[in-house]
Amino acid sequence: MLRRSAHSVNPAGSLWTKGESALFEASHSFAFFDYLRVPYQVGPAQGPDHAPGPLWNRLAVAGQSRSLLWLNGDSPPAGRSAAGRLGRYRLKDCTFFGRVVLGTTAPAMLSQAGQGWEPAEAIFDAGARHVANVWQDREGSVFLPFDPGEVMRRFWSESYQAIGRSRLAGASRAAAIRGYYLARPALPRPVQLRLRRQFTRVQSRSSFPAWPVEDTLHNLYAWLITLIAGVAERPVPYLRPWPDGRAWAFVLTHDVETTTGYQDMELLRSLERKHGYRSSWNFVGQRYSVGDDMLRALRDEGCEVGVHGLRHDGRDLGSRRLMEHRLPAMREFAKQWDASGFRSPATQRKWELMPGLGFDYDSSYSDTDPYEPQPGGCCTFWPYFNQAMVELPMTLPQDHTLFSILQKSGPEMWLEKARFLRDRQGMVLVLTHPDYARDRRVTDSYASLLETFQDDDTAWRALPREVAIWWRDRAASTIRQDGDAWRVEGPASDRAQVRLAYPGARDTM
Repeated sequence: MLRRSAHSVNPAGSLWTKGESALFEASHSFAFFDYLRVPYQVGPAQGPDHAPGPLWNRLAVAGQSRSLLWLNGDSPPAGRSAAGRLGRYRLKDCTFFGRVVLGTTAPAMLSQAGQGWEPAEAIFDAGARHVANVWQDREGSVFLPFDPGEVMRRFWSESYQAIGRSRLAGASRAAAIRGYYLARPALPRPVQLRLRRQFTRVQSRSSFPAWPVEDTLHNLYAWLITLIAGVAERPVPYLRPWPDGRAWAFVLTHDVETTTGYQDMELLRSLERKHGYRSSWNFVGQRYSVGDDMLRALRDEGCEVGVHGLRHDGRDLGSRRLMEHRLPAMREFAKQWDASGFRSPATQRKWELMPGLGFDYDSSYSDTDPYEPQPGGCCTFWPYFNQAMVELPMTLPQDHTLFSILQKSGPEMWLEKARFLRDRQGMVLVLTHPDYARDRRVTDSYASLLETFQDDDTAWRALPREVAIWWRDRAASTIRQDGDAWRVEGPASDRAQVRLAYPGARDTM
């Protein structure tokens, strides 16, 4: 187990002494701190017997001899392969994917960073074998045998899915997805549903990510911030995920797939109007006509409009060439509709292509969903960036999945997961379709969801574009010390709140 060193904690809560310029100084940018907006500065981060080596980076605690070392994910490929093995691992209640320095390699590597290093927390591989450790020295410094930034990116991009899978298996899966999209228009709707229901037997066998809740990445966040507070032996400040003191976010979105769905929008919108909600409506540019009167009515009610692809045929992101061919038309519809957001039809997505769409935000990733034609999940219920694009993950199971594929009868799964996300400071981002709203299970369950949280004043009931704007403002803001307190500078200064992570007190991220 990780142990505390003998240094005392300041009970007054002053996070650094007068004259210090930062709580932490790092030898390299630290993606985990950047994401949480923990204040630190990048500098030499040199110290006696703790100089950063070519295979690791160092986060030094101001005025102390303790530090956090982590594997350098930007080291040359030859160095990474020598020091770390790519795989799936387990650390306490966290499953993660990335390169890990094995236990047989770490002692020689750490001999360059001082003496007295001992195993502190065990890390297990996919076969439950103990293969690595988090290490701690006698001064209280800690070595992470992996790069948290790499782990985060692999989850967000879903690139973890390729780990342990052959290239042939990956190519076969991509071919199956292409075949599904090509064949679907020729299949009668009952046949499509029957095939999807049969395929769930295969999809439900997936061991990761769990469904309907996968919280391993947020467990890692909570463990890591508590670990760092223990190394610092003082509270560590970071920005709460949501503005204005709100504990969680509640975001309603709709994909309008067909002319029938366009005609039936009021089946869902009337429920929202009754309970005082606004929502976002994603339209398909060349599949049906979107009238100016509809756009005007939605805007007058404070709603938002987004782009749901060009034809809903699964080809918008089939390749870079296809995307670039279709993009001018999609961008023209975005201009006509004053749309800043995108969701791909059938949530087809490619990490390297999404930023090229040029939208302010995308919402084509689920946090976890094994039942989609392109299964997977980014494993987070907070927004994140893909280059300059904000990603807003869908975090409740889709109505089509619950009621058409899995044949659920009521809102219980929606309500249970929404309460879980509320307790974890998460974003409840709902996707429903007016195309399926003639099914009373959909409308009755949706009404129950809206009514349940109607009077919850801890929720930020926001449009997706508002969440994207906030996430950019948050990412452009900085925490500064103001005496013994903290203040926020930047575009989020009047809405952001600082939260403190304390040594030994695990947060609920």
